[in-house]
Amino acid sequence: MPLIWCAISGHGYGHAAQVVPVLNALGSLVPDVTAILRTTVPASFFRNSLTIPWDLQPMQQDIGCIQDGPLKIDVPETWAAHHRFHDSWNERVATEVAAMKKAGPALILADIPYLAIEAGSRAGIQTVALANLTWDLVLNEYSQTSHASQQQLLRCIRKAYAKTSLALRITPAPILDAFANSLDIGPIASPASPAREKLASALDLAPDERTVLVGFGGIPLASLPFEQIQQLRPYRFLFTGPVPSGYSFIHSTETLPFSVKTLLASVDIIMTKPGYSTIVEAVTLQQPVVYVRRYNFADEAPLVDYLQRYGRGIELSLDDFTQGRWEPALQQALASPAPSRQPAPTGATEAATIIARYCQTQR
Repeated sequence: MPLIWCAISGHGYGHAAQVVPVLNALGSLVPDVTAILRTTVPASFFRNSLTIPWDLQPMQQDIGCIQDGPLKIDVPETWAAHHRFHDSWNERVATEVAAMKKAGPALILADIPYLAIEAGSRAGIQTVALANLTWDLVLNEYSQTSHASQQQLLRCIRKAYAKTSLALRITPAPILDAFANSLDIGPIASPASPAREKLASALDLAPDERTVLVGFGGIPLASLPFEQIQQLRPYRFLFTGPVPSGYSFIHSTETLPFSVKTLLASVDIIMTKPGYSTIVEAVTLQQPVVYVRRYNFADEAPLVDYLQRYGRGIELSLDDFTQGRWEPALQQALASPAPSRQPAPTGATEAATIIARYCQTQR
């Protein structure tokens, strides 16, 4: 029974959202495959989406970024957290090596913890990186060339990534030059089926009302400009967070009988930041997107370019977002035409086909 060791970054849910479709596709190619999920992503994320047998082993795999909400990186604390992580680097690697040897997996799949790649290399197990970014690229945005400890940490990360047996660069992505051996694959998306009529019934929508899903990924927004957006008509806003009482046109998604993936496919407009899974699924579904940029995150530019080229995207400035000046962008998004072509989301199948070969060599 082939076993895949999946090391998944816990920085939001985007990395787990890339891994799940790959493992599901792998299950159709290797019916008896199982997975160890080495991550801090909660079991609830995988429970209704991952179809192969899996065992969750909660263990921190990397830092990612420390954020003050989904739109602001706390740069000093991000560097401090990375330095604390690396203060026990040798112990962390030894722990992973011992656990890997005990489990005996056919392959280490990392999206995108460099700790697992370093440990897999030392354990003598082949490693495949599944990536639309690397943490050295992310941190490089916030580094100073004169800061010796930052540069040393970046070199450590790149040295670990260089030990990857094969990196699968997911479309869209920036250039990932830390890997010695890489292969481009298509986009990864597994959108849900729309449930527009059920959603309209659950919200008791009027015929002219339009639904807007306000979701910024696994790192939640602390608040919204509730007073301002309550006045916007004819919109209903579905917010992936708590909503204070008294706002009849704003609904928490937690009170609705739909998954976030189903809502992504069923609303009229998606409002979000440029994060991989949401953007690629929106393009696949041809859903209008109003997005708020951070301008200092490594994969943001290629995602925005992908959305503008193949999807229906309108940018909303951070200031307009926080002040509730949403209406012009919402109107533009609804009026935006659908592009004539878009890439097929073939990445999960492509990645699974490659990974299946590692499973076959173990049998």
